[in-house]
Amino acid sequence: MPNFTDVTEFTLLGLTCRQELQVLLFVVFLAVYMITLLGNIGMIILIGISPQLQSPMYFFLSHLSFVDVCFSSNVTPKMLENLLSETKSISYVGCLVQCYFFIALVHVEVYILAVMAFDRYMAICNPLLYGSKMSRTVCVRLISVPYVYGFSVSLICTLWTYGLYFCGNFEVNHFYCADPPLIKIACGGVHIKEITMIVIAGINFTYSLSVVLISYTLIVVAVLHMRSADGRRKAFSTCGSHLTAVSMFYGTLIFMYLRRPTEESIERGKMVAVFYTTVIPMLNPMIYSLRNKDVKEAANKAITKTYVRQ
Repeated sequence: MPNFTDVTEFTLLGLTCRQELQVLLFVVFLAVYMITLLGNIGMIILIGISPQLQSPMYFFLSHLSFVDVCFSSNVTPKMLENLLSETKSISYVGCLVQCYFFIALVHVEVYILAVMAFDRYMAICNPLLYGSKMSRTVCVRLISVPYVYGFSVSLICTLWTYGLYFCGNFEVNHFYCADPPLIKIACGGVHIKEITMIVIAGINFTYSLSVVLISYTLIVVAVLHMRSADGRRKAFSTCGSHLTAVSMFYGTLIFMYLRRPTEESIERGKMVAVFYTTVIPMLNPMIYSLRNKDVKEAANKAITKTYVRQ
C-alpha cells in the first residue's frame, strides 16, 4: 500500500530553474499582464459607452474580454510572485481554488466562442430575422449558459482533483496548479481523475467546436451565394477575427488536455500554457480591434470626446 501523506502546500517549479532568467521573465510577464488588463478592460468600457457597439456581437465580445481578464488574473499574479520568491509555494487550498477557476473559465471561454460563432451565423445567414431572434433577452440567456455550465462542471472536476492522494512528492512541474502535472505526482486516485479529465475535455471541446464548425460551414455557403463582392468581403472580415481567436485557443487546449500526462508532454505543455494563459488574453483585444472598422471608429470617437472635454 502507498504511504499517503497529508498535503499542506505544493512547490511550483515554474518555467525554468535558471536563476538569471527569473527577473527577465518577471519583467516580460508583468508587461504582458498589464497590456492584457488594459486591452480587455478598455474593450469592455469602449463597448459599454459606444452606441454603435451595442449589437449582440459586441455584447458577447465584452464577456469574452471579461473572461480573459479573469483567466489571466487566476494564473499570472501567483506566477509573478513565485518568479521573485525563493520558496515558490502555493497552499493546498490555494491550488484547488486555482484549479477550480482555471477549469471553469476554460469551459466558459470555449462556449462563449461557440455562442459568438452562432451569432455570426444568425447575422449573415438570417439577416432579416437577426434583430428579433437575437434580442437582448436571448443574448442574456445565451451568455448565462456558459457561466452556469462552466462553473458547475469545474466543481465536479475539482472534487476529483481533491480525490488525488500524494506520497511525499509535492513538486508540481508547472507555473500554476494544473491537472496534468498534479496527476503525474499523485500516487492514488489517479485513474479516475485521468479518465474523467480526458473524457470531459473531449466532450466539451468536441461539442463546442462542432457548433463553431457547423456555423462557419453554413456561413461560407451563404457568403458564396452572395452576389455583392463588397458583401462577401464584409462578411469574411467580421468572421476572420473570431476564427483567429478560435484557432489559437482550441489548438493550445487540445494539445494540453487531450493526451495522457507524461514528463515530456508536461514540459511541452508548460510552453503551450504560457500561450493560452498570458499571450492569447493579451492578443484577443488586438485581434478584434485591429481588424474591425466599428471598434476602431468607436475608439477614435471616444478618444476625441476625451480630448474635447479636456
